[in-house]
Amino acid sequence: MAYGVKIAKGNAYKRAAAKRRHIRIRKRISGTPERPRLVVTRSNRGIFAQVIDDIAGHTLASASTLDASIRGGEGDKSAQAQKVGALVAERAKAAGVEAVVFDRGGKQYAGRIAALADAAREAGLKF
Repeated sequence: MAYGVKIAKGNAYKRAAAKRRHIRIRKRISGTPERPRLVVTRSNRGIFAQVIDDIAGHTLASASTLDASIRGGEGDKSAQAQKVGALVAERAKAAGVEAVVFDRGGKQYAGRIAALADAAREAGLKF
């Protein structure tokens, strides 16, 4: 199955593989008003989370390591990801969201991605 992503060398190959995984995941996952999509985007410096209703095309809640309450905080990147997960869950519950569909964005469910998801679950978000 062709996904329209060219294969290259080195890091470009890894980016292309991640893009293929993300496309494969997004074919099956979509956010609805009852159960929006929790999107996690990870970079080398930070982690970003959004709760998105794909039907209406609106972001219901978001949090990242760039937020004033988390920025420059103590701990490693996994600890910061936990703070982001708790914050996005709190904001989503304030927006009336009880359950979400988790979209890891083609990344492996380990490390910072898993820390964010676990913290969101502990804060009361169901997925």
